[in-house]
Amino acid sequence: MDTQQIISELESERDRLEQAISALRGSMNGRRGIAAVGGGRRGRRHLSAAAKKRISEMMKKRWAERKRAAKAA
Repeated sequence: MDTQQIISELESERDRLEQAISALRGSMNGRRGIAAVGGGRRGRRHLSAAAKKRISEMMKKRWAERKRAAKAA
């Protein structure tokens, strides 16, 4: 094998390794950025007053139906 060919192959392998390392570093930086901002968790969802009222009414209706069903049984 020619020395120049060996050098060429080693340089191409070095380039592939550098690309792989930079890709891994980029993914680590992305994760670190997410963790720094929100700790990797989703924040709590906030409901509007109308949504809370609608859910409350639905749950009251549901529990009333269960209570009626329990009395009938």
